[in-house]
Amino acid sequence: MKQRLPLLLGVFVVMALSNAVVPVLPSLAEGTALQGAIYSAYFFGAMLTVIPAGILSDRIGRVPLLRAGLVLTLLSGALILAISDPVALPAIRAVEGVAAGLFVPAAMSWINLQPDHERMSGNFIAALNLGLVSGLVLSGWLTVPVGVLGGVIVFTTFTAVPLLMTVFVGETAGPGRGRADLLGVGRENFWLYISAIVLVGATGVVTTLYPDFSGESAANLGVQLGLMNVATIVASLTASRFHLAPIPTIRVSAVLMAAAVALSFFTPAAFVFIGGIAGVVMIAQINYLAANPGQQGAIMGLFNASSYAGMTLLPFAAGVVAEVESFSAAFAVTAILAALMAVTIGRCRCYLES
Repeated sequence: MKQRLPLLLGVFVVMALSNAVVPVLPSLAEGTALQGAIYSAYFFGAMLTVIPAGILSDRIGRVPLLRAGLVLTLLSGALILAISDPVALPAIRAVEGVAAGLFVPAAMSWINLQPDHERMSGNFIAALNLGLVSGLVLSGWLTVPVGVLGGVIVFTTFTAVPLLMTVFVGETAGPGRGRADLLGVGRENFWLYISAIVLVGATGVVTTLYPDFSGESAANLGVQLGLMNVATIVASLTASRFHLAPIPTIRVSAVLMAAAVALSFFTPAAFVFIGGIAGVVMIAQINYLAANPGQQGAIMGLFNASSYAGMTLLPFAAGVVAEVESFSAAFAVTAILAALMAVTIGRCRCYLES
């Protein structure tokens, strides 16, 4: 457990710090453009880093990338606290995204090379989502007793704990260590990565559309969206305790995701179903990819890049559809794309019995 705990605490604090600025964005910068730049710069940095970091972890090992990610997380948090100029914050947030891009694929490839990778993957996804929720909730609560950057202070300080604990993490070398065949990995798992783009991206679509679509208060939306993350935590922990065949699980989940997205047009109660389905999908996808132990860094780097791409591209596309056509059209297109994944996932080269 002493090797696994630093990974769980690490992804918790990396994700918590990434969301710690969200509740206080209006206090950090004026104007939605700059606020949006501060928020999105994190994802830009992460998206650029996950694939090179995954490849590098196959060549030099996972532990150096884990430590580098936590060091940069600590540094970026300190810079946010030290530099008050809002124009500089997007650059600092990009560094924070790079830190996540180093840590997450290295951690996930390390996990996928363990005998108990299914259970450990569930714990990892749960810790990741718990970090996201904690970053939003605790940062909001801490603004009164500590100040606007109370959440940043707490999570930056806590980053030192998993960083110090990485001394207990032993290196795990997969059989594919060496030169990465990124194109080969991409071709072999192409439809799996497409399913990550669409099914993970669908959660981003409802998150971004709902504030304008529903007209709900920020407080109510925060609770509703938080429940989606909680459902992901519960579902990922539960799904990782069962040996679910990946391809059939993703196929059924795609149909259920399509139905849940369509239902969310009528009620925010569907957020719980969307979050739960996303948790099951991610465990099935990770389990599928773990069955090929070679080049796990590159494999998980591409997986993380696909997830970030889904969270970037689908919400943007859905927003365009909503503006040009209607909200109903945006929800419908997203539901149709999710349903299509039930068909295309069957084209994966099955590593596991399906």
